[in-house]
Amino acid sequence: MFKKLADVTRSQQPVFFMGDYLIWNTIPHQSADNMGMSVRSYSSRLDRFISARKGMKRADVRLLLAQKRVQVDGLIATDINQLVGQFSHISVDNEVLQDCVPRYLMMNKPAGVVSATEDVKNKTVLDLLAPDERVGLHIPGRLDFNTTGLILLTNDGHWSRQLSLPERNIAKMYTVTLAQPLDNSYVEAFAAGMYFEYEDITTRPVKLEILSDHIVKVSLVEGRYHQIKRMFGRFQNEVVALHRDAIGPLDLDLSLAPGQCRALTAAEIVSLAN
Repeated sequence: MFKKLADVTRSQQPVFFMGDYLIWNTIPHQSADNMGMSVRSYSSRLDRFISARKGMKRADVRLLLAQKRVQVDGLIATDINQLVGQFSHISVDNEVLQDCVPRYLMMNKPAGVVSATEDVKNKTVLDLLAPDERVGLHIPGRLDFNTTGLILLTNDGHWSRQLSLPERNIAKMYTVTLAQPLDNSYVEAFAAGMYFEYEDITTRPVKLEILSDHIVKVSLVEGRYHQIKRMFGRFQNEVVALHRDAIGPLDLDLSLAPGQCRALTAAEIVSLAN
């Protein structure tokens, strides 16, 4: 379901944003927070937020609250100790002080694009979006310059940090094309882990599924620097192409051409949150 921003009221529960449209939660009786889509990190008291944003004394802010002139998420706020966060909608006398909607996108990253918000030499994944759609977005889980496939974009820092927690053991799945043929000795070596002297660590077990002499599926739950290329490098076997197919239960939408993106569905956001 799509709605123009001009048609939106904050009493409704948006799930995510794409361009000029909000896509709304269609799962009955559940808000985005209850569905685990964005466990909001409340970081500021309401009176402090308004004082800083409007340059007012704290005592004057308390008067505004007492006079019921402040609204948070469409409701009148009177408690100076109320906590607000990045996605709280805050207004004073109908003047909007903050209106930030959580956004969750997947992109089919093409080769030759940097996984960064800005770069002085190369095009970034954000450069593939319209200027007004880039604002506030960052990348949880980057891909190398010539690696293709699934990459996520969001403005929700808490959500992206949850995706990177080691204890969550979220697997990333890749299709790897190799210069030389491989055999079952690779499977055993990857499953045992490999010692990287530079970092003084042994990698966690990595699952390999051989599809053909030169193509293999790789599943790993950590992302060391150039890990896949370095592990195959132990066999003197160059990685010719590397493509990320999935992050946990989230598969790349095969209808997306390289460089295209779309908003995550409610079910997809929930699957990554749980």
